[in-house]
Amino acid sequence: MANEFNPDLPSNRLIFDVRRDNSVWPHFKERLEALMTQYGLGDEEKDAFRRIDVRRLGELGVHPYFLPQVARLFHGSAGNTTKSAAALAYRRSFGDRIVEHHDDDQAVRNEPVTHG
Repeated sequence: MANEFNPDLPSNRLIFDVRRDNSVWPHFKERLEALMTQYGLGDEEKDAFRRIDVRRLGELGVHPYFLPQVARLFHGSAGNTTKSAAALAYRRSFGDRIVEHHDDDQAVRNEPVTHG
């Protein structure tokens, strides 16, 4: 996945604004269609948001910092651990492209994590 940040991509402005607005982010899912229209998202962006496909959003040019923010907008950030709904949604989008960290801090890509 090549993630080329596109500062002009409407999704970046939407995420930036929504995550900072306490009157909007709690109702993000309910207001998604209106927000996508308001910010002028293209069809590919809309499809990725509807599918909560953060990997695709990254491919389209969403800033890497915003990708986990998208999962949190849909699933909340309470209990923000590796087992939270937001973290699991983020992981599903990237599948085997997630970098795992072992207890000894060595990163391994595309290999199952084994302890023992």
